[in-house]
Amino acid sequence: MLKLASALKGYAVKASDGEIGEVADFLFDDRTWLVRWLVVDTGKWLSTRKVLLHPQVIGKPDHERREFPVALTKAQVQGSPEISEHEPVSMQMERHLYDYYGWEPTSLEAAFGANPIASRFSAPPLFVFEGHADPALLPRDCDAHLRSVDAVTGYHILASDGAIGKLETMLVDDSSWGGPYLVVDTGNWWPGKHVLISRHAVTEIDWADRQFRTGVSRQAVKASPPWSALGDVDQDYEKDLRDHYDWPGHD
Repeated sequence: MLKLASALKGYAVKASDGEIGEVADFLFDDRTWLVRWLVVDTGKWLSTRKVLLHPQVIGKPDHERREFPVALTKAQVQGSPEISEHEPVSMQMERHLYDYYGWEPTSLEAAFGANPIASRFSAPPLFVFEGHADPALLPRDCDAHLRSVDAVTGYHILASDGAIGKLETMLVDDSSWGGPYLVVDTGNWWPGKHVLISRHAVTEIDWADRQFRTGVSRQAVKASPPWSALGDVDQDYEKDLRDHYDWPGHD
């Protein structure tokens, strides 16, 4: 099901023997747009510590109760490698997490994550819980493609012929954990509207200027199927959107 990432924040995360905290953020890969980690704030249980959980241990969410079940015990989570809010997530840390839990990277993670490849999307890695980083001060082992949804919120979205608004959040598929759409608040350009832009339309990400460049025109955006930020994105609407822009389906 496609859900607003912002709406999933705050969901309780429940281990097999009790609650461990709540969802604080999502870390996605800027090449595949897959959510690689859920950031969980453990609150008072572990003295405000945050932990990373891989989507493969997240069960089917209960949206009425706003809960995610996880196939772990509280003791397993408590004994997991600690991450720092003031340091980037390194590839070494990710390897420690995989080894500790006995997890296996997905095929896409294995293909991309083992040896990060420079691309026009690559940039100095962001701090997980902060929006900025000095490239000269970052360790070489940082995962340069791991991005925080919180950190990119507010980035400007540019059409081929001008700005269309700012990134408000992303749509996340809570079964495949892909991030197929950007949710754009069109602001002063088209007041009171929100539109969806497919990840397939993104042609460049300018990290320095906090911009997503796309290949769609402003006219195409205004003529797109109407959508309310509170409305569902069902298969019929998604088909209409793909047909309008000639976008492929999300994966």
